[in-house]
Amino acid sequence: MILRRHVWISGRVQGVWYRQSCAEQARSLGVAGWVRNRPDGRVEAVLEGPASAVERLVSWCREGPTMARVDDVQVVSEEPTGVAGFVVRG
Repeated sequence: MILRRHVWISGRVQGVWYRQSCAEQARSLGVAGWVRNRPDGRVEAVLEGPASAVERLVSWCREGPTMARVDDVQVVSEEPTGVAGFVVRG
């Protein structure tokens, strides 16, 4: 089963290597999508792939890298679109 999750992470998540760490996690799990910083200080990501891998990455998003402090993670289920690869956006 393929899942797609759109997530918004808030807290101290910019300037702490969150996006790059998320991309590394996604690639190691075989999850496609993207991650980017938002002007409001949150990080936004779209995660698509095998259900267990996507759920593991969503769980990782709740912790983030060592220097991050995650206060909240909003998760919205979306229909998979067949996206391939994982990119860090600006």
